[in-house]
Amino acid sequence: MNKKNIPVEFVFQLFALIIAIIIVHAFYVSVVRPNAAEVIAEQNMMAEQDPDFVRERSVWVLIKDFEQEACFVLMFWALAIMGYKAVKISSERKLLEVDLIPVPEGMRILPEDTREFARQVQALPEDRQQMLLPRALLNALRRFASTRNIQDVSSSTHTICESEADRLESELAMIRYISWAIPSIGFIGTVRGIGEALAQADKAVQGDIAGVTQSLGVAFNSTFIALLISIFLMFLVHQLQLMQERLVFDSETYCDDKVIRHLKADLPGRTRDATCHTSERRRAADHGRRAHPVPRTRLRAARG
Repeated sequence: MNKKNIPVEFVFQLFALIIAIIIVHAFYVSVVRPNAAEVIAEQNMMAEQDPDFVRERSVWVLIKDFEQEACFVLMFWALAIMGYKAVKISSERKLLEVDLIPVPEGMRILPEDTREFARQVQALPEDRQQMLLPRALLNALRRFASTRNIQDVSSSTHTICESEADRLESELAMIRYISWAIPSIGFIGTVRGIGEALAQADKAVQGDIAGVTQSLGVAFNSTFIALLISIFLMFLVHQLQLMQERLVFDSETYCDDKVIRHLKADLPGRTRDATCHTSERRRAADHGRRAHPVPRTRLRAARG
């Protein structure tokens, strides 16, 4: 990756995290917790009036705790990072629809022609030249100009695409960490809820189980929400990874179809032709000697 792009992505991730914290926390303070408190108060009042009252599960109560808030912050942060990467992949895929090196069918690219075709790729804007496809094309043309070996060009192109796939895979580490951290935060809420329930065990023995049930609700609700968010995020991560793999595969196919199959290393052919002509001249000379042998008298006179 170009070093100029590293701070841009880091700054984007940092601001995305800050904005996610502000928006989610503001929504929780203004909407979620007031509605959850109202639902809980209403259910407590109805439970006091009717001993057989069954509490309904409200969405506001499910997501009201701090662990769920943290999970939503991480979810929106991961969505912002994946959206940023998806936009970059989409912009790179647009280059696959452009004929960067226009080579008519039947035309061959000789090592002497690579500089002219390379200039067409170098005429792209600087940000586009750093994408996978232009880098692979430039590498193929330069390698063919220096080595005149088509197999070496194919191997070099495959290596570049493979290294790009490894780089894209490593950049998903932060998103995978977030997908792992969200269930862990849910389990923290589970531990906290169970701990609060155990702290109120004496009240439960006396017959007041409201505090225990509320604490157990915190324990199970946090894990439930965290697992749901994690399942959703892992699905999107796999879709993003599939987009990256398709980009690398299609870029390598583009290089094979648009450049490598048009290459022609004419130097080995010329060497073979020269060798064939030399052999033919030698055979012709030997045939001439056999057809016109030198007389022995001339040989003896030459020796004398």
